[in-house]
Amino acid sequence: MARNEKFSREPKDDLIKKTVSVNRVTKVVKGGRNMRFAALVVVGDGKDRVGCGLGKAKEVPEAIEKAIKAATKSMVTISTVGTTIPHANEGVYGRGKVKLMPAQEGTGVIAGGPVRAVLEVTGIKDIRTKSIGSNNPINCVKATINGLASLRTAEQVAKARGVAVETLAD
Repeated sequence: MARNEKFSREPKDDLIKKTVSVNRVTKVVKGGRNMRFAALVVVGDGKDRVGCGLGKAKEVPEAIEKAIKAATKSMVTISTVGTTIPHANEGVYGRGKVKLMPAQEGTGVIAGGPVRAVLEVTGIKDIRTKSIGSNNPINCVKATINGLASLRTAEQVAKARGVAVETLAD
């Protein structure tokens, strides 16, 4: 085993990482201005797990690494049915709202900006979304993850209630 393989800092997992936004942040102090960077990253495995993280540092690559580490710690599992979601839902974070609607197979991902990044790393192939309110990337990403995390399949609801799936429709 080579030394580089044994001590590499890269995790050996198959995570999909997408950088949603990088912002330059300025703090005015007595001696001048301090420039830093804030990176928003979405991480998923393409198999119904997703997380987002925000990292801040003096350099962009360091901020992205911090954001990836935070995103992997905050990963949640979402419920899917085939290539879409089980039912329509709405995610809310701050003033940002994201409506998530299931779509037929072959529709594709109909979403804009930060919402699209979240959906691509989860592995969802067919979905329609509408972002309402704040278009701040942080609010949009967190609202999308909030909406996806609160999805439940019919089997999960039936198990929680202790009834058969067939009796749910009644």
